[in-house]
Amino acid sequence: MNNFKKTYTSWVTRPAARRQVLGASIAAALIGLTGSASVCAQSANFPNKPLKILVPFTAGSGADVYARFFGKKLSEILAQPVIVENKPGAGGALSVQSLKSEPADGYTILMGSNSPIAVNVVTVKNLPYDPVADLRPVAGITRSMAVFMVSNDSPLKTIKDLEKRGREQPPLNAGTYSPGYQLAAAQFTSQAKTPFQTIIYKGLSQTLTDVMGNQIDLAVVDSTGSVSTATSGKARALLVTGDTRHPELPEVPTLKESGYPDAVHYSWTSFWVAAKTPDAVVNVLAEAMQKALAQPDSKVFIEKTGAEVMPLGPDAMRKFQLAEIERFRKAAQDSGFKPEE
Repeated sequence: MNNFKKTYTSWVTRPAARRQVLGASIAAALIGLTGSASVCAQSANFPNKPLKILVPFTAGSGADVYARFFGKKLSEILAQPVIVENKPGAGGALSVQSLKSEPADGYTILMGSNSPIAVNVVTVKNLPYDPVADLRPVAGITRSMAVFMVSNDSPLKTIKDLEKRGREQPPLNAGTYSPGYQLAAAQFTSQAKTPFQTIIYKGLSQTLTDVMGNQIDLAVVDSTGSVSTATSGKARALLVTGDTRHPELPEVPTLKESGYPDAVHYSWTSFWVAAKTPDAVVNVLAEAMQKALAQPDSKVFIEKTGAEVMPLGPDAMRKFQLAEIERFRKAAQDSGFKPEE
């Protein structure tokens, strides 16, 4: 130990060695300062070029409609063009992977719904991304409850009818188009002991067509696409999954008030960026979104689609995401849901 100390002391006291060590330290410090200055400069000038919103679903979907509406709002507030790009596939994984491949500079934004941001954690084995570690929340945007729909001539008139039918003639055929809605139904079926035989469709339209034609007993669908079907008399809303009744379906009871307090479910939309996006950039986007959500025409637009405003900031959105992952995980455990390969 003494020999090592003597050798080390001798080495660092030599002029050439001192110059090398000092030079390396200064160089490292300058590189660090230059990198930090570059990031700060980019953040201070943000945004100075067009932004892009990635939508994990097809054009015309609820998420797509909101992305285009709020893309226009962001463009007006930030004074930069905003392009919407649809990248459907793999339950949203393709869009998330695409975001991860882009620089973490805030110019690429993900329109995240509960499927890629929370549900996939529970329903997909070997998910190729981590929605908590890989993504950073910018803002919550909307939320919408699910609706249990039946045909107009269905014998299911009340929740008691649904419980009785499920227990006496199992399984009851229920159609939906997302594992998220399957888990929403599971919050009811696991407590009521009325198992559903779930039939997964590719989209809302075919699900509603088959329930109206009595091809299935029940449809579990999002309110944004189904309320108009109910109010027009084409099918009947039996129950809703909100904390309170839907304003356009005031006569339809909630599962919560019908004896199932845990069967509250909302689908939601939100904006996300890559995890390493600088704080300053996230703050600019978050402030712009809160301004957009607070505008009166935003509330009117969202309510016309059958949803409601969910104006969560980054911190609140992260807490909400974590709570949702646990909610879906519990629903999967209680119902015996098996993740997809």
